[in-house]
Amino acid sequence: MREKVLSALISAFDNLKSKKKLPALPVPASHQVVRPKERGYGDFASNLALAIAPSMKLKPRDIATAIVQELEGDLFFEKIEVAGPGFINFFISPDQWQKRLLDIHRAGESFGESNAGEGKRVLVEFVSANPTGPLHVGHGRGAAVGDSLARIMKAAGFDVEKEYYINDVGNQMNTLGASVYLRYQGLLGRKALFPKEYYQGDYIIDIAKKIIASRGKDFLDQPMESCLPFFVKTAVDDISAGIKKDLDDFGVSFDTWFSEKIIHDSGLVERTIEKLKQAGHIYEEDGALWFKTTAFGDEKDRVVRRSNGVLTYFAADMAYHLHKLERGYDLLVNIWGADHHGYVPRVKAAIMALGYPEDRLRVLLVQFVSLLEGGKTKSMSTRSGEFVTLREVLEEVGRDAARFVFLTRKSDSQLDFDLELAKRQGQENPVYYVQYAHARLSSILKNAEDLGLWPACLEEADPRLLGSEEDLDILKHLDAFPQVVKEGALALEPHRISYYLTELAGLFHNYYTKNRFIGEDRHLTCARLLLADTIRQVLKKALGLIGVSAPKQM
Repeated sequence: MREKVLSALISAFDNLKSKKKLPALPVPASHQVVRPKERGYGDFASNLALAIAPSMKLKPRDIATAIVQELEGDLFFEKIEVAGPGFINFFISPDQWQKRLLDIHRAGESFGESNAGEGKRVLVEFVSANPTGPLHVGHGRGAAVGDSLARIMKAAGFDVEKEYYINDVGNQMNTLGASVYLRYQGLLGRKALFPKEYYQGDYIIDIAKKIIASRGKDFLDQPMESCLPFFVKTAVDDISAGIKKDLDDFGVSFDTWFSEKIIHDSGLVERTIEKLKQAGHIYEEDGALWFKTTAFGDEKDRVVRRSNGVLTYFAADMAYHLHKLERGYDLLVNIWGADHHGYVPRVKAAIMALGYPEDRLRVLLVQFVSLLEGGKTKSMSTRSGEFVTLREVLEEVGRDAARFVFLTRKSDSQLDFDLELAKRQGQENPVYYVQYAHARLSSILKNAEDLGLWPACLEEADPRLLGSEEDLDILKHLDAFPQVVKEGALALEPHRISYYLTELAGLFHNYYTKNRFIGEDRHLTCARLLLADTIRQVLKKALGLIGVSAPKQM
């Protein structure tokens, strides 16, 4: 519907332009048609006249009035009016919304999809938690955001791949291995000082117990330095397996698990530094190598190799992003915790210094989650062991509730995750509210099928019988779905789907309380069953885009 309004608007302007000898549109008309929040402003509204008036040296209201006159007599519109200083409000004829229902139903599972992404290759990198401990609830939010965004972008016509970057190199790995080694020694009766900066969680003890079960006392009398590589590898493998299992149970998979070791072993870090050096972006000072990130808007220059010869994490990150770019992606999407916001300018600086446009990288920041348990907020420290794992949340509320709740707010907004609310069976629980709508619709259609009404009466269903205000509200909301998917993909905002679902479920539940789907009037029954099946279809599609199931019974 929006495209039809836009097409009519452009056509009217073109007709007007040929009569009045006006210049071409100075602004993209596609940006000028929106769905107003208030019913009184029509089904669609445009500020096109206001946007183009200055460059055309005309009054916006005069332009708006002229455009409206060009559209007079078009039966697609019930009415068109000029409002305020020059807004154009479009009211679509009810029969157009009713006809649209048939189009939506025929589209089936493909409804909501588009070619907005034009097949552009996108790499979405998310979670990428260090393999030093289990995933916590904050990682879970990042996983829900990243996986849902990838699904939405695919539906919008992007060629999307998902990647997990494994930071398996550096001092943190040695600290992890040392933590397990000391727990191993302690479990076998050897007392040793356990530094507070080492990893404290029970999972470290569990890994040590597994080593004892498989290798016994093989390492009891060995100094840490000689067997540290074994403890590092064992710990990383064990934790990584747990991470993969948690993500799999959360409905999240990756096309690639990319090891940081590849970057170092291939010599790409050195090649990246050399490339920047040749371009004049690297200088030496006090024995260290510095990247001039300030030349690209960063607040200060950054060290890439310390005076002792040790490479920084930033050096490896630059090489990793060069590796991504050389793989031929049109767009890189990184989903990071909000505490990494200061890291964004320096990575963008590296991308520009390496010869790529800044907008080749888009970073989506995800605020950590405050998990409410008994009215108290639990802390999130991997080293201290005081954190709530994603696994605990999954066992407490299940995959569907967790994924939906993580998307109930924009990713860069603080989120309070109330466990009790997520388990409650009532309309205050958003995922239950939406899934119950799907289950209720499935029940209606099953009942109609048992009565021999559905899908037998599909061919005779006449959507013109759906003319109430409640009918039209639902039809309009169904029609908006493709635009919501498209805009969610382009803006990198997967939460728009959960918002849409909540609104659609609310419209349906309200409709259900006022109207019978199966009644004595066969014609009206068939029309309402068509409506029911279409709502069910769109609910299922939208739930799938955020990785949430659509149950037929609850």
